[in-house]
Amino acid sequence: MPSDDQHTSQPLFNQFASDNYAGICPEAWHAMEEANHGYVSSYGDDAWTERACESIRRLFATDCQVFFVFNGTAANSLALASLCRSYHSIVCHDMAHIETDECGAPEFFSNGTKILHTNGINGKLDLDAVELAITRRSDIHYPKPRVLSMAQSTELGTVYTPGEIGAACDLAHSHGLRVHMDGARFANAVATLGVTPAETSWKAGVDVLCLGGAKNGMAIGEAVVFFDRLLAEEFEYRCKQAGQLASKMRFISAPWIGMLESGAWLRNAENANRQARLLADELARVPGVRLMYPCQANAVFTEMPEQATAALRAAGWHFYSFIGTGGARFMCSWLTTEQDVRNLVAAVRQACGEQ
Repeated sequence: MPSDDQHTSQPLFNQFASDNYAGICPEAWHAMEEANHGYVSSYGDDAWTERACESIRRLFATDCQVFFVFNGTAANSLALASLCRSYHSIVCHDMAHIETDECGAPEFFSNGTKILHTNGINGKLDLDAVELAITRRSDIHYPKPRVLSMAQSTELGTVYTPGEIGAACDLAHSHGLRVHMDGARFANAVATLGVTPAETSWKAGVDVLCLGGAKNGMAIGEAVVFFDRLLAEEFEYRCKQAGQLASKMRFISAPWIGMLESGAWLRNAENANRQARLLADELARVPGVRLMYPCQANAVFTEMPEQATAALRAAGWHFYSFIGTGGARFMCSWLTTEQDVRNLVAAVRQACGEQ
């Protein structure tokens, strides 16, 4: 986790440290209220959870198996554990969330599966490096590669095209690996690409997707979506053992109904992306500020003078100096407005000494 975030005061303006800062969107909130009536069966054996699962199946136009967990760490870690044994390994990007920000949870829940990380520009996997990681050793003394993990959108705010995903999946499958997708910001990628969710997931070869809800306007809750249903065998036991089987599951599943049936899932992502593009365009015009990576989803990474960074924080702005990359990361959310962006740009200009 980045170490410089401020938690000591309540800001008077919108913030850009994380899309997690935003609250619950109306569609998700209303769905939770609708589910809060009468007595309902527990542990997911209820109509709300079944309806949410069916909504996700319609979204992806396939008969996938769906499970709901509390957060992204659990979704990624349990999904990967279901694909691996302890002597296996997972190939991912150097900056992958499962490598930098899960506190060893993927290794813990898989009883020691090793993560092998590779390089690649702009947060995307370099397939030559991936193939080298898969094939460099095949002896019994080395953890056997079993899963290729990729993020959509990436940790650096870039987006894989369906063709790029397909090429990565073809490579992985040709070597007997399964493909896991960290989709904490999957909606943002779909909004950028203008394709169907199916085209950037199972139709491209992805085996299991961890579909993000919290960063897109929900309170809590991620969906683990197995496109190959056989891979989901006994996954419910993993959820229970890991403390991820909610007794009042309807309050995790119902918001998915509100988000998907209303279209808010995509609208929220489109707004976050639109504001991020505006922010990137405006910051690129500020002398002394440089964009570090293409803005393809809802993240903007910049380099700026150290004194400007300090001045922004002193003025009460919250943002991360992103681990392993330096610079400043600004995240937009479903709640970010154009005025929020212009307020931040004005503050950056002032911090950089521009009158």
